[in-house]
Amino acid sequence: MSKNIKYAVGVDLGGTFIKFGLVTSDGKIVKKTFLDSKANEGPEKVIKQIKRGIKDLLDKSDYKITGIGIGAPGVISIKRGTVENPPNLPGWGKIHLGKIISKEFKLDTFVENDANAAAIGEMIFGAGKKLNSFLMITLGTGVGGGIIFERKLFRGETGAAGEIGHLSIDYKGDKCNCGSFGCIEVYAGNSYLINRVVKEYESNKSSLIFSLVNNNFDSLTPKVISDAVIQGDQFANSIIQQLGNHIGYALASVANLMDITSIIIGGGVAGFGEKLFDSIELSMRERVLKSLQPRIKILPAKLSNDAGIKGASSLVFYKN
Repeated sequence: MSKNIKYAVGVDLGGTFIKFGLVTSDGKIVKKTFLDSKANEGPEKVIKQIKRGIKDLLDKSDYKITGIGIGAPGVISIKRGTVENPPNLPGWGKIHLGKIISKEFKLDTFVENDANAAAIGEMIFGAGKKLNSFLMITLGTGVGGGIIFERKLFRGETGAAGEIGHLSIDYKGDKCNCGSFGCIEVYAGNSYLINRVVKEYESNKSSLIFSLVNNNFDSLTPKVISDAVIQGDQFANSIIQQLGNHIGYALASVANLMDITSIIIGGGVAGFGEKLFDSIELSMRERVLKSLQPRIKILPAKLSNDAGIKGASSLVFYKN
């Protein structure tokens, strides 16, 4: 082990799974594991799972750990290390997660919104290493965002900046779980994609999407749609096209407001790849100010399935 290499624990807290990794300061994962979050059993059980996962990671380890980083959904107070009302984690309210974990392991513990952590991770280890400013968006169950401005995370007044998923693109649109209407998350989250496919079944029965799941709607996932796209299915292509349009409309508003035109896209839905990215770029160019059009860059995130772990660990190495 090099004396110049530092080590941190990265914890990616999700509603279904918690991922854990032991990560070096140059972004290499030397050990990782995961556990069910057991979110439906309440915050005490989830915290117990976090402690268990970290203990498993550190067991029989000779690495000197600099600290622990946790990426979590919800509104995060950086100074207090609190997690407040995270979606998909029932009954949390406001939990002093940083203090609890720091006390348990006697290590400095840093807690950040998961999308912000992903943005920091991409800045340090991934697609944003050479970018001065960029917007990171994560596409999955929801739509998260993090803003890097002049190599620093922009948090806003309370730490809630970057919530692009709750930027409305239709004031008369469907109601979002946040309480507002027409949020981009309503049109770009996993549930919307699946619901739209099911809703349009009658007029698209011949689509490969349905044959791939033997007409069992419960088996529908974004990957099934992606597989159909690869095989040239027109209906699947139209789903991706519209998804890209919606995201591009939202990103154009962000670019016009903040003068940031480099966009890094990650998360499971980003696996739709080039067709999605091309659709996003085209619709963004149609709506952004002309002076910004030549600067638009749509880039895939580089940290892939380890984005949450590396992003969380980067909180230990990154001081903002």
